[in-house]
Amino acid sequence: MRIKSSNLIKATTAIALSALVSTAYAKTIEHTQGKTELEKTPTNIIALDLAAVDTLSTLGAKITGLPKPHAFSYLEEFAGDEYISAGSFWEPDFETIAATQPDLIITGGRSQKQYPAMSKIAPTIDSTVWGEGFLTQFYNTTEMLADAVDKTDVADAQLDAIKARIETIKTSDLNNKNALFILTSGGKISAFGPGSRFGWIYDDLGIEPVVKDVEAETHGDPISFEFLQKVNPDMIFVMDRDAAIGQDSNAAAALLDNELVHQLTAYKNDDIVYLDGYAWYMVSYGLTAMDIQLSEIEAALGIK
Repeated sequence: MRIKSSNLIKATTAIALSALVSTAYAKTIEHTQGKTELEKTPTNIIALDLAAVDTLSTLGAKITGLPKPHAFSYLEEFAGDEYISAGSFWEPDFETIAATQPDLIITGGRSQKQYPAMSKIAPTIDSTVWGEGFLTQFYNTTEMLADAVDKTDVADAQLDAIKARIETIKTSDLNNKNALFILTSGGKISAFGPGSRFGWIYDDLGIEPVVKDVEAETHGDPISFEFLQKVNPDMIFVMDRDAAIGQDSNAAAALLDNELVHQLTAYKNDDIVYLDGYAWYMVSYGLTAMDIQLSEIEAALGIK
C-alpha cells in the first residue's frame, strides 16, 4: 500500500510535535525521598496523605483516590462514591491502586513508608513534613505539589497571604501572653514545647512558651494537673486527639473540667483554647489546615 507523501509528512509532523510537547512538559519533582520524573500534567492522582488531598483540593487540582476511612470533618466530601478508596495510611489497597493506573501517587506523613512500593506502580512523590523548620517545610512542600500539578501561580498567592498573616501574628502587640500546647488522649495529657511537633506556634509565631524545655521538665512522661498548676500558663492550647481521630468529641473538655484546672489563670481568663484536632493532628500541613490553624491562633490572641 502506498502512503501519500502529504499524509506521511502530516503524520511525521504530528509525532514530532507530540514529542516536543512531552519534552516541553517533562519535569523533575524533588521531594523528601528523592526525585521523580513526570512526563505530563497528572490527572489521575492517588493521594495517600490527607495534607496532599487538602492542598491539591485547595489549589483546584482533582484527585482520583485517597484513604477514605480517614476522610471526615472538612474533608468529608472525599468520602463520596466518586472517589476511589485506596485503603488506609498504613495498609493501602495495592490492588485497587494499581488497577486505577494512576499517573501520580503521593505518599506522606503516616504513609511515607509506602513510598518504595508505590514507586513500583506509578511515578510517586513524598510530601512528608516533620520535625524542625515546620513552616519552611510546609512552604516547600506546597510549592512542590503545586509544581507537579501546574498550579504554581495559585499556590504563590495562597502562600503570600499565609506569610503575611504569620508576620502579623509575630509582630502584634496582642501576642503578649505565655502559653502551653497540650494534647489530650485517652484521659492523659502531654505537653509540647519549642522544637516539638506543635512547637511552631512558639518557634515561628513568636508565642512565648511557659516552659522552654518541656522534655526536660516532664522527662518524656505525660504531664499532670499538678504540673499545670506549677507552670500556670496564661493560655493553654488544647489538641483533643480523641476528637481528631473521630472518637469522643468532648473528651478534652470533660478531662479538663475539674477544680485543679479551674484554679489556673488560663481558665479564669477564658484562655483555654480547644483547637480543631482534625486540622492540627490529622491533616496538619495542608493549605486549608494551615488557614484553620492560623485563624484559631488569631482568634485566641484577639487579632482581627
